[in-house]
Amino acid sequence: MNLTPVIGLEIHIQLKTKSKMFCRCDNSGEDKPANTTICPICLGHPGVLPVANKQAIEWTIMTGLALNCEIPQTWRFERKNYFYPDLPKGYQITSSTNPPCRGGFLAIVSDGKKRQIRLNHIHLEEDAAKNFHSVDGQYTLVDYNRASTPLMEIVTEADLRSPQEAKTFLQALRLLARYLGISEADMEKGHLRCDANISLTDQIDASGEVLKFYPKTEIKNLNSFRSVERALTYEIKRQNQLWQEGQKSTQATRGWDENKGVTEEQRAKEEAHDYRYFPEPDLPPINLGKEDSGIDLEKIKQSMPELPQAKHLRFMAEFGLTAENAKVLTDDKGLASFFEETISELRAWLIALGETEGTEEEIWEKGKAKLAKLTSNWLVNKLLGIAAKEGRTIFNDDSNINPENFAEFITIVYQNKINSTLAQKLLEIMYQTGQDPSVIMTEEDLTSHQTGQAVEEIIDQVIKNSPDQVKQFQNGKETIVQYFIGQVMSATKGQANPQEIKAVLINKLKKL
Repeated sequence: MNLTPVIGLEIHIQLKTKSKMFCRCDNSGEDKPANTTICPICLGHPGVLPVANKQAIEWTIMTGLALNCEIPQTWRFERKNYFYPDLPKGYQITSSTNPPCRGGFLAIVSDGKKRQIRLNHIHLEEDAAKNFHSVDGQYTLVDYNRASTPLMEIVTEADLRSPQEAKTFLQALRLLARYLGISEADMEKGHLRCDANISLTDQIDASGEVLKFYPKTEIKNLNSFRSVERALTYEIKRQNQLWQEGQKSTQATRGWDENKGVTEEQRAKEEAHDYRYFPEPDLPPINLGKEDSGIDLEKIKQSMPELPQAKHLRFMAEFGLTAENAKVLTDDKGLASFFEETISELRAWLIALGETEGTEEEIWEKGKAKLAKLTSNWLVNKLLGIAAKEGRTIFNDDSNINPENFAEFITIVYQNKINSTLAQKLLEIMYQTGQDPSVIMTEEDLTSHQTGQAVEEIIDQVIKNSPDQVKQFQNGKETIVQYFIGQVMSATKGQANPQEIKAVLINKLKKL
């Protein structure tokens, strides 16, 4: 039997506004002692009145625009009623049945295939508090600091077809949130949380459209990308087994146990009518067409930054980068900014050097591609590797590497003042000390100054000591030249220019 997974996601993203969703309480409660960033409003005391957070509304609309959603002119908040210790009001203020963003899609590339994952909607609500259960299960403590934190929920259509696609979608969404500056979207810290809905179907057409849906299982407790992928993989196997036994999965909610690697049934899946939704009586409708709403759609559009996919394509077109390097650079907003700031420094340096005639733009166009390639290669292939060894990043306040001194390093390499072996050593010392590369080169004597007669004598000695390798070269094995270069570089302690060595070597070997 040919069964296809049908997966939809419900993703919650905590917004990093300064205050909570409906009151002025500090929204950084996760870093504060329990139950200290709370007030009568977020605790739902009788007689209090909520006031909607304008920034949270604008950020939700901005996200909707970035995800190609329709933005309705009017929408409103409502009450979702249920009783649980982490919900102090006894209800949650949400907008899920009348959302501010509708439809939309996010394009992803998974397993080499481009997919366009449709969204059902995006809504805005308040978060619940956080429960802490005792190990022995005897009691539960509640920290209300998180209660009423602005929470944006993105609901996809059931367009995902594999655990890998679900993971890729979430990673793309996290990257988008970070580019927009609305959330760190860190799953391990609970800033981004996901519930996955999955069923299997035996009725799907050639285009991938589902012809018949079966009851879905909702999986909760997914706190990492790895958990999402593992839980969905397990659930596909479990539901496949049910089908093989002549059964079908019933609609239910299951929790993911990371330690056991299994999903476990929690309860029957609720329906919308269980929550008794009704309009929030203490908050007026949001009308984007009215001045008193304070929400200006055009200003939100104008304030949007360049998005990851657009930046990726621009890096390839503007700087001639490979698709792989452009992806590595743009998959991290901080890294992309570091690259562009370095390029800006290099542009100023190249124009000031005055070695090329023409206007500033003409000078830059002539040297841009080579400098961008050098910067990308040294940043992606070398500097990130050095930082990774120590579990650090290169673009924070305490980093010893910044765009200014990294640009100076690239200019030294560009002008062939140092060979690649010594440049690697120079970069490592820069990373450790924060000194300027020109200072390090002088203090550590890292310039490629062994040239001329001294190097020729070393080359002659290497050739003399390598009769077998000489024969291989004479028999047509030209790649053996790398062996000779390595021997000479070792003898000069890396202080010779490999290109010059190669030219001299080939000339001498051909004359033998």
